Amino acid sequence: MKKDLLKLLDLSREEIAEILDMADQMKYSQKHGIAHDYLKGKTLAMIFEKNSTRTRVSFEVGMYQLGGHALFLSGKESQIGRGEPVEDTARVLSRYCDGIMIRTYGQSEVEELAKYSSIPVVNGLTDFAHPCQVLADLMTIREKMTRLEGLKLAFIGDGNNMANSLIVGGLKCGMDVSVACPEGYDPDRLVLDFAKTVTDCKFELVRTPNQAAKDADVVITDVWASMGKEEERAVRAKAFAGYCVDEALMELTHPGCMVQHCLPAHKGEEISAQVFEAHADEIFEEAENRLHAQKAVLYLLMKD
Repeated sequence: MKKDLLKLLDLSREEIAEILDMADQMKYSQKHGIAHDYLKGKTLAMIFEKNSTRTRVSFEVGMYQLGGHALFLSGKESQIGRGEPVEDTARVLSRYCDGIMIRTYGQSEVEELAKYSSIPVVNGLTDFAHPCQVLADLMTIREKMTRLEGLKLAFIGDGNNMANSLIVGGLKCGMDVSVACPEGYDPDRLVLDFAKTVTDCKFELVRTPNQAAKDADVVITDVWASMGKEEERAVRAKAFAGYCVDEALMELTHPGCMVQHCLPAHKGEEISAQVFEAHADEIFEEAENRLHAQKAVLYLLMKD
């Protein structure tokens, strides 16, 4: 792998497969009590400028299970939140720690942090990308379906960081990807331009959820108003009316179709309570796999 994990656009199909294979090994070791303290003595600095449950717990527990230590740095309480230049934070933390995970708003901040850091930087979430979540999604799909190549992935909802990363991750792994978004809520242009370059599988951006879900092997959705967009919730509720993953939509998918949601879920909005509960095992397996996928990333980036 490269020095950092900033976005899935930076990874090849082979590198994604390497992460997923290592994640499978990490999960097996954890489930069977096999010691895997590969990062003993290593320290991960975790910078949070956005709130978190799954990202913080999975990274912190992951470092513990790998034999290392994680340090929580709140953006509100650290100097980076008081205006210290990102490049200075990067150079200071590089002298204390062995890796940095950051969960923030702008992708440019993550890229700048990596530019000036001499230690690996992992994107825990930005407004543009959510690579660790999508690695967990791909891991979960491969566990249930035994493969990724040739499957159809449908995303229903906002063209946000999840949509961006799912398009890239799905296409790079040989999946057909269909995304349904209302006009004005499309995925990032950089991602759409990338999709045009892919020739061995199909991509489509449509306006009708039913069209995206037709013959899908996995349906994925996310909240209509991502973190930082809460003030737009009323406007978005109107724009996304009809973009609910419900029983009627699932009737259009392949038999045995999976459902994934990165959580937290607003049941009754982007997903019905019935569909959520019917696929709860898959959704919470996906949540657990954040731990294993991120441990794989940390190991591959931070091992000696």
